[in-house]
This record gives sequence, C-alpha cells and structure tokens, in this order.
Amino acid sequence: MSICVIPARGGSKRIPRKNIRDFHGRPMIGWSIAAARECGLFDRIVVSTDDDGIAAIARAQGAEVPFLRPADLSNDHAATVPVIAHAVDALGVADDAPVCCLYATAPFVQAADLAEGLRLLHAGASYAMAVTEFAYPIQRALRRGADGAVSMMDAAQMQVRSQDLEPAWHDAGQFYWAKAATWGAGVPVFGAGARGVALPTSRVVDIDTPDDWIRAEALFQVLQK
Repeated sequence: MSICVIPARGGSKRIPRKNIRDFHGRPMIGWSIAAARECGLFDRIVVSTDDDGIAAIARAQGAEVPFLRPADLSNDHAATVPVIAHAVDALGVADDAPVCCLYATAPFVQAADLAEGLRLLHAGASYAMAVTEFAYPIQRALRRGADGAVSMMDAAQMQVRSQDLEPAWHDAGQFYWAKAATWGAGVPVFGAGARGVALPTSRVVDIDTPDDWIRAEALFQVLQK
C-alpha cells in the first residue's frame, strides 16, 4: 500500500491561511490533492492538519483527514519528519510501505516526478525528493556589509569560469518519498542514501512570502498557456 501524506497546519504567518488560499481558482492544497489523485500512485491520500477549516476543505477536495495533528507538531518549529512519522503511526502503516510527503503548496508537481521518486525509492534510496539547480553559481556568492560593501565569500573562485564550477542543487520543496519505517525512525532527509529527482527551475517556486506567491501565480499562468 502506498500512502500520500500532505502536511497542512493552520498557523502560517507570512502568508496567512496559505494552504487554503485561492490559487488560480482552487484552494492551494487542492492542487496537491488533485496531483496525488490523478497520478494513480497512491492507495490513500491523507492530510495532516491541526485546523478544522483546512480539514473540511481537504475532504471536499478528495482527501482523507482521519485525525487532527497534535499541537506540539503544529507550531512554527515543527519539522517535516516528525509530522510524517506521527501520520505513519496514526494510520498504522506497515514498515515497508512507501510513504510520500507531498507539500500543500506544490502546484507545479507532476505525476512523472512523483513516479520517478517512487522508482528511486524502490531502487534502494533512503529518501527520494525533488531537487533543482541553483540559478546562479553559489561559488560566486557575495557578502554585503551594513555599509553596502560587497566581497566574495570565496575569493579563490573569482577567476574560475562559471561553466567550470560544479553545479549546486537545492531542495525544490515539493515531495519526499521514504519507507514508513524510515519516517518512523526519524532518519534525516538529506542523509546517506538520499536521491534527487531533477526538476527544471521553471517549475520550482518555494512559496514562503507574499512575493513568492505573486511569482508562483504568474509562473503558473504562463505554464498553463
């Protein structure tokens, strides 16, 4: 049995109620639920939330909400792994079952990406997650002082051509696959055995601020065309 768990707490600060805020005609979480339903990979799609309003909308969009998340896993410091571990325990999932954490703010997620993550998990990955390249070489990062002065963090890279620098990748903030036992044991996501599903930067927006939201709406509209 394959499980999708969508974490969606109610206390978002920088974008209030962002998990259920309208995004191109659908509650934001609805896009993740729809992607999970349409990809055909999951036997159950469960939303983990502490919020009755989010729970009602999640059910209306086609997900299960069989429990409410406890307060100690719903504050600003709650990490993803303990939240999914709680869901795995509450659902009584078998240790070897594939469990995908799919974020509620992932309107760009695609079925092929989720399927590739599951393939990597079956191939032996501890975690399989969406990643994308940094748009600019991180080796050329700058410091900026209070007076506006700038300097390179690594001056040794100043004369190295951009094409000769190693590409750097970051978490795309969309999904993570792991076995239920891995989640339950609290294994770090970026530890040994983790594998990345490469996404183009054109389908990645980490929606944390109002500016991120505006950019995501604009990008979504362009991609839909």
